[in-house]
Amino acid sequence: MNNSKSPISLYAEATPNPNVMKFTANKIIIDESNYEFNNRAEASNFPLVIELFGFPFIEKIFISKNFISITKKINNIEWSDIVLEMREFIRDYLISGKPIVNDDLKNRNTPKNNVDNNFKNKQLTDIEKKIEELINEYIRPAVEQDGGFILLKQFKNGVVTVSLQGACSGCPSSQQTLKLGIEGLLKKMIPGKIKEVVADND
Repeated sequence: MNNSKSPISLYAEATPNPNVMKFTANKIIIDESNYEFNNRAEASNFPLVIELFGFPFIEKIFISKNFISITKKINNIEWSDIVLEMREFIRDYLISGKPIVNDDLKNRNTPKNNVDNNFKNKQLTDIEKKIEELINEYIRPAVEQDGGFILLKQFKNGVVTVSLQGACSGCPSSQQTLKLGIEGLLKKMIPGKIKEVVADND
């Protein structure tokens, strides 16, 4: 992890999910993998996430490469009231050089990330490999652009099961993206093999 105090810029982007704001840095934030946290207890090895959960309006945090997607609680507070505060807080933390993650990650508590690892550790069939390739090449970049992330969890009896994380989780337009975008692409690229695509974020 590079924690040098090089110039860092951070900008905020609205996402299709009105409760989620994406904060993108001009450098890699984390190079380990992708992580989603629902509370402070899950973030014992992630000092930045622990500090972010100190803000009472934060419900969920997703970190991937050079961006952080933050889900606010559904209450009277609007992103327009807090976005500058959050941007400055994250930027100041990154500039400080304080660790994003602890060196010892042997006891990671990131079950949603482990789902992806477990699938990749399987002996994949040719169709599963093709699905993975299509997700990585066509779908994941677009999803990340909107502050989200997609994981392939399972392919069984023609049904592709994915996990939607970050801004995609709970997004009002996620079902449309799932059916018209992801399902449509997979059916076109793998004709006769895909019945449907469903989301399972458990």
